[in-house]
Formats: sequence, structure tokens, C-alpha cells
Amino acid sequence: MSTRIVKQLRPAIVVTLLLVVTTGLLYPGIVTALAQLLFPYQANGSLHTVNGKVIGSDLIGQYWSSPRYFHGRPSATLALDGSKSEPYNAQNSSASHLGPTNKKLIDTVQQRVQELQKENPGVAVPVDLVTASGSGLDPDISVEGALFQVPRIARERGLSKSQTRQLVLDHIEGRFLGILGEPHVNVLKLNLALDGLK
Repeated sequence: MSTRIVKQLRPAIVVTLLLVVTTGLLYPGIVTALAQLLFPYQANGSLHTVNGKVIGSDLIGQYWSSPRYFHGRPSATLALDGSKSEPYNAQNSSASHLGPTNKKLIDTVQQRVQELQKENPGVAVPVDLVTASGSGLDPDISVEGALFQVPRIARERGLSKSQTRQLVLDHIEGRFLGILGEPHVNVLKLNLALDGLK
């Protein structure tokens, strides 16, 4: 090996090792320590517990199928092997990757709209109740999406529509920093409040 190659190889190895230590160990270690120190709830997944049992997260939606609960957005996530649909699978976060002119997507959305119109005839179905989010894990729905479900929840729970509607209105979360995003409702928090009603 020529001395010229050795001269170039040594700095390359040193820089590589320095970058590995800095970006692979120090930086992640510092960020993790700061997150645990400053934002422990968020850094550990924003987990909700009831009677000592973890029941969900503020950050990751979950699949609500009972008619007694508010439902979140459809989820396009799959099982780890990709063989079948597995809603809200946080280990395989993804969108459907179907474009707006894709027949499969159009048929799926139309089918969802028809199902929801049976639940609430004559009312326009909010788009977020029939389309999945980009991650497939969205824990929030639009205010309109929550209000659309009020008649079903009231009927299933024996509550008045006005009481159920007020519960939704009490759980609206505003725009981030007052300007980013749209007002929304966290489905887990709303359903926990629903279970708390007498």
C-alpha cells in the first residue's frame, strides 16, 4: 500500500469514527436525556392509564369498533408481513399510497360513505371519517367528524343529543400555537370522558 493511500486512509477512518460517536451515540443520548428530563410524558409515548392499566396514547390512534364509542379515522396500516389489514398497527405505519383517481380508493371511500349515511341519513359525511391519514395512526378527528357521530352515541348510550354534543364541544383542541392545523378532537380523550358520564 502506498504512503499516499495510507495518508488519506487515516483521516478518513478518524472522521468516520468521530461521526459515528457524535451522531450515533452523543447526539441521540443527549436528546433522549433532555426529552426524559423536560418532557417525560411525551417522551414515553403520552400513555393513558386507568386503574394502573395502559389503555392508549394521545399520539397514536386506536381502533374503536363498538357503536357505543366515537370512532377515529380509517387506518390503512397492515400486519407486519403486509398480508392483511391491521388498523392502527404502530409497528407498520403507512398510508395506502392510492392516488385520488385509483378505483380501489374510490370504491372504498364510497362504501364507507354509504355505511355512515345509514347511521346518520341526510347529513353530509365529513371527509376524515372516510379517508385514512398519511400515517394511518392519527389519534384525532375533525370537530365535524365527532359531531356527525353524536346521534349514534346518544342512541347507543341512552343520552340526549344535546348532552353528547356538549361533550364533543368541551373536548375541542385548538390549532397548534394558535395558527397551525385545524381544531380537532382527540378520540381517546373523548371516549374516556364519555365513559365518565353517568
